Amino acid sequence: MSEPLPPRTPVLVGIAQVEQRIDDPQEAREPLELMIDAVERAAEDAGSRELLSRADVVRVIRGIWRYGDPGRAIAERIGCSGARTGITPFGGNFVQTTINQTAREILAGDLDVAILTGAECGRTWARGRRLDKRPTWSEIGGTPDEVIGHDLPMVHDAEIARDIKRPIQMYPIFENALRHSRGESIEEHQLRISELWAGFNAVACKNPHAWIRDPLSAEQIRTPSPSNRMVSFPYPKLMNSNSNVDQGAALILCSLERARALGVPEERFVYPHVGTDAHDTPAVSHRDRLDRSPAIRLAGGRALERAGLSPADLDHVDVYSCFPSAVQVAAQEIGLDTTRPLTVTGGLTFGGGPMNNYVMHGVARMAEVLRENPGAKGLCTANGGYLTKHAFGVYSTAPPEQPYQYEDVQAEVEPLGRREAVVDWDGDATIESYTVMYEGDAPAIGHAACLLPDGRRTWANVTDPEVAAAMTHEEFCGRPGRIDGAGGLTVLS
Repeated sequence: MSEPLPPRTPVLVGIAQVEQRIDDPQEAREPLELMIDAVERAAEDAGSRELLSRADVVRVIRGIWRYGDPGRAIAERIGCSGARTGITPFGGNFVQTTINQTAREILAGDLDVAILTGAECGRTWARGRRLDKRPTWSEIGGTPDEVIGHDLPMVHDAEIARDIKRPIQMYPIFENALRHSRGESIEEHQLRISELWAGFNAVACKNPHAWIRDPLSAEQIRTPSPSNRMVSFPYPKLMNSNSNVDQGAALILCSLERARALGVPEERFVYPHVGTDAHDTPAVSHRDRLDRSPAIRLAGGRALERAGLSPADLDHVDVYSCFPSAVQVAAQEIGLDTTRPLTVTGGLTFGGGPMNNYVMHGVARMAEVLRENPGAKGLCTANGGYLTKHAFGVYSTAPPEQPYQYEDVQAEVEPLGRREAVVDWDGDATIESYTVMYEGDAPAIGHAACLLPDGRRTWANVTDPEVAAAMTHEEFCGRPGRIDGAGGLTVLS
């Protein structure tokens, strides 16, 4: 006979996802209203609106909006004005990091009921700018009672010097490093990653919450067109995160004893089993390799180890999917088979990419899927920065065999190899990886990560449009070059 669960066992009892597709930016709801709507729906999902008035804390995932303390405004609207409020720094990892912290505090007896929420209205904001009808959102000041997690300075002077500091530049550089390490041709590689992304689209077509639910073939995804322009080689628009969405979500976690006392039906229960956190070297310049992530390997592996699972034991997975390279690196490090479904939402392209809050949609959808498959086990991964900050969570409707487990494995990541970086270099170098940025339909500039003869890394740019164009159909990884001391790269062969 199994031991009864500890009364402080953390349990996810309420989930909700909301969206809006209102064309007039001045009639659309703002992010705060989407959050409040999602929170109220999450209580309805749990079958107990009393959870709202009993909330000890309201934690919000920071968005592009300018609210000061949105958690206080939400708490006052839902009837728990005395609750503590929290907010996170920027980063796609912080939903899972916040769940990890919340579960630990519930287990320790520091919390009984916690509300997590977040929302973005990227579509409304973009339409407002385009139509010169900018929406008016609430002025919410104040300072939250707590900040969950820590920010990291993630851009090195060597990257800044060459204006390489955006995700749409870094992630394709990771992608081309992956291609080179696999020994694939550009054509073979583009075919493979478009098929990977078509699998994500197929999942989105079956997800009622997904933003894009139209079926798309691998050929449509990889082929540039007026609606699928090239952004940065090798990624057209349909391989980029889609922030042009209005989406919100909410989760309600509480102790097992509180859930039972409030009459939440046990078929709604989803148990967090394990959580882990870690980060890679904050600056990409210092990473040993551009196609690997020691932090994912250690933190993801530890989450499965503590849960007593192998990658093959997982019934469902949602891998953070801002770009195909993020999925491939995570799958490689964790040991996931890329021929299996690696998402329950459709990912940030098709499911929707509401900036830092995507993982809340991933966890909410994972909870739905697990409720439909009692006893199944799921893994959610989270990523912030440039494959920098990572968090993991294992979930199931089956109770954990031991109380919720958490581990921060950063101490194991820190001593692993790292490179020195050079800001300005005058001399020979070898192209490690690269991308090409587009202006309209034309290749405009090539950004390259370069290794020096002594193993240090620097960055350089190719400004010759003809060479930049050649970089999109010829392999430039591994080619020798010369950098002129001001970041200009001449490819020698």
